[in-house]
Amino acid sequence: MAHHDLASRTPSRSLYPSARDPLTSFHRQIDRLFDDFFAPMAEATTAGDLWPSVDVHETDQAYKVTAELPGLEQKDVELKLRENTLFITGEKRSEHKEEGGRTYSERSYGRFQRTIPLEAEIDADKVQATFRNGILAVELPKNPAAKDKTRRIEVKAR
Repeated sequence: MAHHDLASRTPSRSLYPSARDPLTSFHRQIDRLFDDFFAPMAEATTAGDLWPSVDVHETDQAYKVTAELPGLEQKDVELKLRENTLFITGEKRSEHKEEGGRTYSERSYGRFQRTIPLEAEIDADKVQATFRNGILAVELPKNPAAKDKTRRIEVKAR
């Protein structure tokens, strides 16, 4: 429970009788330190990350990955498949020009990369991707031969 919560709930006698108390002062400084430390992280999450939101759906035959990439075009996105990991990279460029005056912006710009590890072996030659209206859809068929590589191992008693 924070110091200010304790002080506000106590009757006329406070646990911290004076604001000049060194422990009270120290406690407030620590609270401010933590508030200042975590503030940039809170701002980053509310301002919007550059990581695209994704859905991953797995069937027996394939993975289907859908990513939201609003404000981007097909030429801004690159896909790579390496060691059964899908890499989605791209860049969202700023659209405004310096014309003087002040600007307030909550939009995020810059490079991003999203890494999606896949459990099953992928048939890389059959991967297909489409991009329409800021939505990237990737179908990654599983390698049928990879199913044969998995087998159950019996555990025997000694």
